Amino acid sequence: MIRVMVVAASSVMRAGLSAVVSSNPQLTVVASASDLDVVSKEIEQLQPDVVLLDLGSNPESIWSKLQLIQEQQIIAIAEDIDGIDLEAAFRLGIQGILSSTSTEAEIIAGVEAVASGLVVLHPDVLQLLPMREKTVPNPVQTLTHREMEVLGMLGYGLGNKAIAKRLQISEHTVKFHVSSIFQKLGVSTRVEAVTAGVRLGLIML
Repeated sequence: MIRVMVVAASSVMRAGLSAVVSSNPQLTVVASASDLDVVSKEIEQLQPDVVLLDLGSNPESIWSKLQLIQEQQIIAIAEDIDGIDLEAAFRLGIQGILSSTSTEAEIIAGVEAVASGLVVLHPDVLQLLPMREKTVPNPVQTLTHREMEVLGMLGYGLGNKAIAKRLQISEHTVKFHVSSIFQKLGVSTRVEAVTAGVRLGLIML
């Protein structure tokens, strides 16, 4: 059973959220309050698993009060997601942010996820997060078929002479291919070449 405390300034919102929580047999409302100022002592006594918090239309006014209930798992319902200071919200311990337009099923799923220690974000919140493009500073150049053969034999620990004999080419040609492999993989030793080959899926273990 997941114990939930509902906090909302609006009595209508409090009743609505409490009804949503109570509709699921795995959740139970242990208390409800109109303001965070009055729940700090109750939280210590009741030890809810999740605090379901309605941010209302002015979430900034709640940030300072969140310090009163540190170390609690909090999922917030926001009317205006675009106006939320995400950095402040995460710093103050909010682990879930849903929209006031979220369905009952979404709210229940969010409460259960936060109770399990997961982070829950409404899709609109993701658009506000800065995304970093994945860049490859030194992209690996494509190895030729012959270089792939040589690299594979390096993986078996064969020396230049043995590789030359198997491929029926000169040792000088093997050295040329090894040098090219080193350059393309950005390595300087055979061990590094084999390691890079395994990491890139060029050598199958």
